[in-house]
Amino acid sequence: MPVDEPKRRTVLAAAAFAAVTGCSTYGEPKSAPASTPQAGTELAKTSQIPVGGGVLFGDKQVVVTQPTAGTFKAFTSVCTHEGCQVASVANGTINCDCHGSKFSIKDGSVVHDPAPQPLAAKQIKVAGDSITLA
Repeated sequence: MPVDEPKRRTVLAAAAFAAVTGCSTYGEPKSAPASTPQAGTELAKTSQIPVGGGVLFGDKQVVVTQPTAGTFKAFTSVCTHEGCQVASVANGTINCDCHGSKFSIKDGSVVHDPAPQPLAAKQIKVAGDSITLA
């Protein structure tokens, strides 16, 4: 057996392990927060939520949007496809990077598959400049 053969096998095994390990968490649901936030929990100030966009509060599993000036909506931040946390809000959609699902900032409806259902609405209360869970 040539002297380089064990090294080549080692390198190939390490590369295969790295490839499998690196992909093992892709698309897996992110862990849930330790506890569900209670009603009255302040999420944000109204000035923090951009018109036509939104902000993720992953630790609270909530995304708050402002589809039009002065109209605030809230949805779960857990994608209905495989339970990943959505990753961003841009161009009028709430986006899940795990598999490409997109949801409307207006009503949480699915605008791009593979998500099978809309994001569940969360009840919020806007009082003055404060947005809280209702």
